[in-house]
Amino acid sequence: MPVPETATAHVHPDEGARHGRLTARPALTSSTAEPGVHRLTGQALLYVPQTPHPPTRLAVVLHGAGGTAGQALGWLSPHATAATAMLLAPQSIAPTWDMITGGYGPDVTRLDTTLRETFARTTVETVAIAGFSDGASYALSLGVTNGDLFTAVLAFSPGFMAPLVRHGRPRFHISHGTGDRVLPIEHCSRRLVPRLRKSEYPVTYEEFTGGHEVPEQTAADAMRWWTGG
Repeated sequence: MPVPETATAHVHPDEGARHGRLTARPALTSSTAEPGVHRLTGQALLYVPQTPHPPTRLAVVLHGAGGTAGQALGWLSPHATAATAMLLAPQSIAPTWDMITGGYGPDVTRLDTTLRETFARTTVETVAIAGFSDGASYALSLGVTNGDLFTAVLAFSPGFMAPLVRHGRPRFHISHGTGDRVLPIEHCSRRLVPRLRKSEYPVTYEEFTGGHEVPEQTAADAMRWWTGG
């Protein structure tokens, strides 16, 4: 996939952070991020795995309600090396994401700033967004809103989605535990998946025996799905 030559998208003038729109875009850069965990602006963490060649895939990983950026890294970091992918975990300003607490805005702006910093540090060719619980609901919403940036969405046990606008055609991997008592599957993923498919988005759906969690095998399956392994 060719790397874009500009770092800012041309967003419709009537759409902005209050609609969930992100403007940061990958840009050509001669810099390469060193392996390890880097702390970025806005309390975000960037994890770069040790790989034979610098990774050019990036997954934004969103924590659940009351969670942390460090916890979000923990779900996918064991699989980052095999996927040759970097992970960017932002920290929400409030205990959960802005869309859930009152409307898009502060967290969208913070994520845009963090993405620009990431794109300036290293070359990125493709970007996905992932999340668990409230983070999965936010990932679905931002994924549909910004499908011209995110080519894939990995949603682990989402509750709902609430995009105000739609752009692009990302593909989706959604997983949910059949015994989830926090976000019951019948009221959440089993309703979300048909809605996405009705809108003609490509969706891969996995149900697993378990509760409100991200099983290691489920995380591994999602990462392999994303990278085409």
